[in-house]
Amino acid sequence: MIRGFVSGLIGLFIDDGSLALAILGLIAIATVAVKAGWLSPLAGGLLLLAGCIALILESVYRAARRKFAERD
Repeated sequence: MIRGFVSGLIGLFIDDGSLALAILGLIAIATVAVKAGWLSPLAGGLLLLAGCIALILESVYRAARRKFAERD
């Protein structure tokens, strides 16, 4: 029962493992770019914003394709 609760709770936050890993990678890239001086903090924030939006849209697209493939 506890295992089911914990896995359900984790599933609320990490539904798509590849999305979570991609966002963590994006955060790492933006952090390194800002700390190394390659990007200003504002540009790093814009990179995070644009990257997260792109990753979420891609994840929704993949989920929709998977859902429609199951219906056929």
